Amino acid sequence: MKKIIFITGPTASGKSDLAIWLAKKINGEIINADSRQVYKYLDIGSGKIEDEKGIKHYLLSIASPKRNYSLGRWLKDVDLAIKKIFRKNKIPIICGGTILYLKALKEGWILPKVEPDYELRKKLEKLDNETLYKKLLEIDKRRAEELGKENKRRLIRALEIGLKLGKIPKLKKKKKYEILIIAPDVEFNELEKKIYKRLIKRVDGIIEEIKKLRRIGLSFKRIISFGLEYEWFGKYVLKDGELNYYIEKCYRDIRRFARKQIRELKKIKEVNWIKNKRSLLNLVKNFLQS
Repeated sequence: MKKIIFITGPTASGKSDLAIWLAKKINGEIINADSRQVYKYLDIGSGKIEDEKGIKHYLLSIASPKRNYSLGRWLKDVDLAIKKIFRKNKIPIICGGTILYLKALKEGWILPKVEPDYELRKKLEKLDNETLYKKLLEIDKRRAEELGKENKRRLIRALEIGLKLGKIPKLKKKKKYEILIIAPDVEFNELEKKIYKRLIKRVDGIIEEIKKLRRIGLSFKRIISFGLEYEWFGKYVLKDGELNYYIEKCYRDIRRFARKQIRELKKIKEVNWIKNKRSLLNLVKNFLQS
């Protein structure tokens, strides 16, 4: 199997800078694995890099924010990007904190080939999570219990598949790549400081970005659905209340999200938590030479 590198970790842990540094050291190119950075115009709020620093990046700003970009599409796009990079005799470095992308690629998920039904999605979007969950229970109890009620987009996609096929096929897996998974090991109190500093720096830009998203036709409901910065500052632009209130709420939710990312990553035994660049480079060189 081809060898690739996946740099992941909680938000604000320095993944992007680490990936760029590593790419320069090992003749690599970078593929985005952040589910918000795939969208055009979601730049500041998603933490999209401002400067590629001479390193080619793939899968940034490739999708319209007016339509959902699916896991299935990312898996197809990432395969194409990996092939392009190998043809250039370079090393693919995937970078991002969307853990669903990491799990699917690591385990080689083969998803059902059901085309998006946008009319159905519009109808399902109007329903709350509890109702969607109950509908999915009727079609496929096993899949409903696997998904739970939290992720609306995944519930809608599961219903889309279930309604088309009558049931949801069990997930098939076939590994394509040997993956070295790396995450920066940052103390949580230090991470909290980074989160807050980055948030404060970006507040004005995020608010302007949300106003731009409104001008190009996105509803407040759609903007808020992107979560975290888009949720809280979308609500601020909509209601125009006390800004500090929305900053504190957003900071709280980003901290919670970071804790969740760390919890999920600690369940993946293949993750290598690294403290410094020297240990990272040694780990990568050993992996590529083995």
